Amino acid sequence: MIEVLVVDDDVRVARVNAAYVGKVPGFRVAGEAHSAAGALRLLETLPRLDLVLLDQHLPDGTGLSVVREMRRRGRRTDVIMVTAARDVATVQAAMRLGALQYLVKPFAFAGLRAKLEAYAVLRRALDGGGEAEQAEVDRIFGALSARSRPEPPRGHSPTTTELVRQALMSADRPLSARETAERTGVSRQTAQRCLKLLERAGRARLTLRYGDAGRPEHLYVWAARV
Repeated sequence: MIEVLVVDDDVRVARVNAAYVGKVPGFRVAGEAHSAAGALRLLETLPRLDLVLLDQHLPDGTGLSVVREMRRRGRRTDVIMVTAARDVATVQAAMRLGALQYLVKPFAFAGLRAKLEAYAVLRRALDGGGEAEQAEVDRIFGALSARSRPEPPRGHSPTTTELVRQALMSADRPLSARETAERTGVSRQTAQRCLKLLERAGRARLTLRYGDAGRPEHLYVWAARV
């Protein structure tokens, strides 16, 4: 489980963002803060923290000042900026301080979900440790640059891809295209195209099941469950 600290000066916005985080599988809200001092205090006192969703405009400082102080204290907790600040200077400073993503307010749940899912893909890519070949390095660097929403297959609406996505997320085991079609009510061919689309976007992982004879069966699992 990825433990998240939500930081926003507006208590209502913080609660909304925390609720969004709680809806993404694999993520849990470890705490909320509404000031720079409060964020730094929780960074020191929470038993475990993986990610900070950080607003720039805080009553006693800025989000960037929080990141600077985190780094000065040796805290390497990952940061995603979630703020209405959209000037290039702030975006550039966030990049230089090591923020992994920058989400501009206002945004819908889908926007934050995409950032969190991309972050989860990055975490899994890095957890293996050891040395990496060029292809693996490219995958690590590209994990956070995936599109916020994958484009639907030609001839199919985003609603179809969303049905397939929900089927994978709710499944307790990998699904084949046939099983996905049965759960969503779409054709097997449509389910297969949507599954491949989600795989290319890093949202799903492909595994193979080998039978007694013939070609192996392709199975797909939601990436956050791997």
